[in-house]
Amino acid sequence: MLVAPEFIAYACRQIIRKIHPMWTECANLDSAAVQMARVIEEDLRAEDDLNEEVREILEQYESAMQQEGASYMEMFRRIKRKLVVERKLVLASGRESGDKMKLSRDKILDLSHKVVAELKRSRDVRIRKDPNDVRLQVVKHLTEIFQLEEKVDSSARDKVRTLKRGVVEGAEELKRFGIDLTK
Repeated sequence: MLVAPEFIAYACRQIIRKIHPMWTECANLDSAAVQMARVIEEDLRAEDDLNEEVREILEQYESAMQQEGASYMEMFRRIKRKLVVERKLVLASGRESGDKMKLSRDKILDLSHKVVAELKRSRDVRIRKDPNDVRLQVVKHLTEIFQLEEKVDSSARDKVRTLKRGVVEGAEELKRFGIDLTK
């Protein structure tokens, strides 16, 4: 998944704390955060499932693609784009569109609609203000959290680059499984 479930849970706990009690009344903050996280995880998992479906489609046509000299990545993008339009999905990754965050602005907006709809259905939550105002608060806080996450991620990458010995991303984990990229 593009965003770790643990980070999604953290983000949801923070958002619920920020919108309660001014924007919403929550009988159980933890329960509301879990509901919100479930909605976001399911939505992000849908794109992972779509990617897997595209891979399966391409496996069926692998020999035809080789005969035609078609690029796997280009065909992957075309098929995914077609399925996204057919299913009216909003893609998560902002990096493809030049956005530095893992989630695009469009995806955050889409998630905010789904989250507020779930909160409105919840027995533990009562929306105190206009639902659109609550949704805008969710957008604001999600954006802030993912901008902070991007800064931390970028800082970690910079730190790894400045180490004296060269460290390849994931190299230590690969070595644990007996794979040494330097050999």
